[in-house]
Amino acid sequence: MATRRARIHRLLDLQPARRDTLRELVQLAKLRWRVEHDYRELKTGLGLDHFEGRSLPGWYRHVTLVSLAQAICTQLRADPKAPAPA
Repeated sequence: MATRRARIHRLLDLQPARRDTLRELVQLAKLRWRVEHDYRELKTGLGLDHFEGRSLPGWYRHVTLVSLAQAICTQLRADPKAPAPA
């Protein structure tokens, strides 16, 4: 029986060597920042962490509505012709 470490090494040996350019690494870092920013906006600005219900269907509804609000905010932010809120 192979140990976990041996299985990981075997899996890594099957993967081709990948050489990322500096540009690709910077793009990945920016993408990670964007994900963290959006998650923070979901939690604090849109109330993802405010659910206090007891049912799974209620949680699904809450997460669905918060995700929809996030998508609308992202769309408005991306549209340069959208009027700014007063």
